[in-house]
Amino acid sequence: MGLNQTPSSERIHIGIFGKRNAGKSSIINAITNQKLAIVSEIRGTTTDPVYKSMELLPLGPVVLIDTPGLDDEGALGEQRIQKALEVLRKTDLALLIVDGSLGMSQEDHALEEELKKRGISYLLVYNKKDLCGEEFQDGTKEAGRGQEEKAVWVSAESGEGIRELKERLAYLVPQTDGEKRLVADLLEPLDTVVLVVPIDKAAPKGRLILPQQQAIRDILEAGAISVVVRESELKETLARLGQKPRLVITDSQVFEKVAKETPEDVELTSFSILFARYKGNLTQALEGAKMLEKLRDGDQVLISEGCTHHRQCGDIGTEKLPRWIAEYTGKKLEYTFSSGTEFPQELQKYQLVVHCGGCMLNEKEMQYRLTEAKRQKTPMTNYGILIAYMKGILKRSVQPLGITL
Repeated sequence: MGLNQTPSSERIHIGIFGKRNAGKSSIINAITNQKLAIVSEIRGTTTDPVYKSMELLPLGPVVLIDTPGLDDEGALGEQRIQKALEVLRKTDLALLIVDGSLGMSQEDHALEEELKKRGISYLLVYNKKDLCGEEFQDGTKEAGRGQEEKAVWVSAESGEGIRELKERLAYLVPQTDGEKRLVADLLEPLDTVVLVVPIDKAAPKGRLILPQQQAIRDILEAGAISVVVRESELKETLARLGQKPRLVITDSQVFEKVAKETPEDVELTSFSILFARYKGNLTQALEGAKMLEKLRDGDQVLISEGCTHHRQCGDIGTEKLPRWIAEYTGKKLEYTFSSGTEFPQELQKYQLVVHCGGCMLNEKEMQYRLTEAKRQKTPMTNYGILIAYMKGILKRSVQPLGITL
């Protein structure tokens, strides 16, 4: 991701659903005015969800998700359909593309009910208007009688109705009470914030990772001053500042060292804890960390990351966390690791889920994972909170957020 690009996790995710050859890919090409998706008369051209990040006026930064057909066939087709339905986890807005010459099918009705069940805002898009007479269109609209505000007729071929579709999409964008901030709401102009960023084998060459980029940007927008250092230079940096910083934010894997070198009268937290608040899972994660005290030999722990990366020696998820958990609990536990979109549907077999900060996941996907853990009565916490809990610094680490433990 470039420094000037809006992160995928911060973009509106628009899921495009429908049967094979309803025109999903053609609609994507029409609303973007680009040939982004492969279009073919052969049924089932799209075999896996395809993600396209772009600017789409009047919405702004979006991710368009082209999905396999809801009527795919065979064993492989069933897997493709399941992949399409999994996209609902991260869908902010949905377009259900219907072949206007055929009308709503059983599969279309089923998906519409699922959208309603999940509370996802959507539009019924009747495609191929150019192939239907006005009289036929009126008959097809019987499927949407009573909910005309959710239906729009278009022709991906001629472009008719596409402008209206884009405008209608803009009205579907969820309205919020106020802009959420990662850290800016904790700061005053000209406050100094020290960010501790380890540069080791796991650090991407030539750039900072997303949480660090977003924190720096948010600090700048608050009119505050960011000072970025490695953990090896933290002590000397604090001594040279001349006045104590408003806040120190650290990478979780050096939490213990940073806590020891940061004076008690300087507030301290981690990127992961800030993201737990930002993604709306702070309360659940704080409660989930307590499960460490109840773990027994043979219990299963799921460690999950929202991104995919090459695992290296000293990886925090697969090596450091299991080691620290073993040292703290003294128990022999069994671990399962997941990354990216691979998040198990069945969580009941796990006694604890430890999740990363979720910077690469949009809020919809993160909330799905949290909701499933809660529904299945499986405690869930995150990296930074669990590490702070094990190192005895959790109380101090959440105080900057106005939380008293």
